[in-house]
Amino acid sequence: MIHDFNLQESFEISPRFRRTIEERIDRLERDAEWDEAQVVHLASPDHVRRLMRLVAAQRAEALRMRIFLDRAVPAMANRRIPSNEAWPKLGLWS
Repeated sequence: MIHDFNLQESFEISPRFRRTIEERIDRLERDAEWDEAQVVHLASPDHVRRLMRLVAAQRAEALRMRIFLDRAVPAMANRRIPSNEAWPKLGLWS
């Protein structure tokens, strides 16, 4: 099987869902900054290591969500399926 990784699939998401994801990204990035600033207060190298792993995970998740949003397109409002009578006019039925 040949995969074309240059072909990007897009997702249709609602404006409300986009805002929810954007808020989550902001919270993850803000928490990562705060957690990283707390390193100076830690004495144990093991605690520092674990905290930095948490920071890396927060930033990775924020990046993953940003990539998702980059590939997402806004959902079309009021999209309707045409009635049977409209099909011939639209060339959907002969």
